[in-house]
Formats: sequence, C-alpha cells, structure tokens
Amino acid sequence: MLDTVSPPPSSATQPPRKGWLLWPFQTLARRTSQGVAVTFYSLVVLIPLAALFSSAFTHGWGFFWKAATAKEALAAYRLTITCSLLAALTNAVAGLGTAWVLVRDTFRGKAILNALIDLPFALPTVVAGVTFYTLYGPKSPVHLTLTGTWTGITVAIVFVTLPFTVRSVQPVIETMTFNAEAAAATLGASPWRVFRTITLPTLLPAILTGTGLAFARAMGEYGSVVFVSNNLPFRTEVASSYIYSLASAGDPVGAAATAVTMLVMALVVLIAVSVASRRLVKGS
Repeated sequence: MLDTVSPPPSSATQPPRKGWLLWPFQTLARRTSQGVAVTFYSLVVLIPLAALFSSAFTHGWGFFWKAATAKEALAAYRLTITCSLLAALTNAVAGLGTAWVLVRDTFRGKAILNALIDLPFALPTVVAGVTFYTLYGPKSPVHLTLTGTWTGITVAIVFVTLPFTVRSVQPVIETMTFNAEAAAATLGASPWRVFRTITLPTLLPAILTGTGLAFARAMGEYGSVVFVSNNLPFRTEVASSYIYSLASAGDPVGAAATAVTMLVMALVVLIAVSVASRRLVKGS
C-alpha cells in the first residue's frame, strides 16, 4: 500500500507570522533612528564644518592660500606638529605600559589609578593649564620653569592625551590569552623576543589607533597650553592660539582658513591611521 502524503495546509489555514505584524513598526523605528542620527550629526558636525569652509573661502582661493601659509601660521604649524608628535609618541609608550599594568598586575590603589586615567577627559583643559602654570611657572614650587618653552607645551599635551592610548590598548590586552607567549617562553625565547614577535604585533593596531587619536587631539589643543606657552609668535605660539589671535584681531576669514588647514591635517592623520590599522588587522 502506497503511503499518501498530505498536501501542505493552505495559507488560509496557516497561523499568521508574528514577524509580519511587527515589520511595519520595526521599519518605522529603524527609519526614525536613522533620521535622528543623521539630523543630529548634521547639526553638530556637518553644518558647522560647512560654515567653516564657507568662511575660509569667502575671498577666494588666493586669500585662503595667503592666510594659510603666512609666516606666523607656518611657525605655529611647525611647533604644533612637533609637540603633538612628541606627546603622541610619549603616550604610545607610557599608555602601553599603563594599560599593561592595569590588566596584568594587582596592587593597592589599582581602581583609583584606573579611574584617574580618565581624569583628563572630565577635567576642563583650562584647569589643567592653570595647574601646569602654577607648578612649572615663574613661581614654581618645585623650582622648575617650563613656561614659554616647547617642553612645557609637550608636557601639557601629554597630560591631556594620555587616556587615548590607554583606553585603546587596555581592552585588547584584556582579551589576550597569552597561550602563544607561554609556548614561546617554554621553547626558550627571551621575554623581549616574545614581546617583540608575538605580543607587540597583536597590540600594534590598537597602539596605532590610540596614538593617532592622541596626535589629532593634540593638534587642536588650546586650554592646557594657553598659559604654559606664553603665546610668543614664531617661538611658542601653537596653531590654536594663533587662530584665536586672528579672530580676536578682527580677521575671522584668516582664522577660518588656518582652522581649515589644521582640520585637513587632522583628517589626513586619522584616515592614514585607520587604513594602517585595518591592514595590520588583516595581515595578522
């Protein structure tokens, strides 16, 4: 006797799918969230940037180029890039060491140190500038005067940008199992070789990301360096102080042109860091 196969129930007898009932609401919620995100991003970022570029090119390309490449502007760029690069490299090493200690070691006050790492994010940068001026100014209690020097500017920037590297590297260290390191050490590899050949390549994308963010942030720093630098043109005047002086002197177009130049520099750095980090991740 042949087995009979019953036909599938018709759509009229099938129970309605719950997903079809929720689909209109999910679509509405998704489109609403997208609209809110785009609107917020436009109001906070895109529209101000468009206004900045429009102001920078008010008098045409010739005036923009003249304002962006003025001698005082070039001196400010040079000092800003130098101090920012030194601060970012310093934080790349110090941030890696700090993140490593916070993850791998146990000691008293660890929770306090972990909380203090984020202090530069919460502390107004002007407060940091006043603090450094009091500590390293003409009446320094430690008899160390750094005001009016590139060293003082770099120290202030290091303080402001330290959390970027720490918070970029710390989650990566927390997810590492260290099995490969243990195996290499068992085979006789020295601690330095294990770190150089196994640990560092794993952490390098995160280190590069944190360093790039710190460098981009340092390029636009103002509050923490305004007191320490003394704002001496061609000597200790950073780009942000130069932009402020142009705006205060009644030259908003020149200030906008200089600001656009700094913005383009920061974007180039961020894009380069993002590309390099992705290539490192793909190659690992």
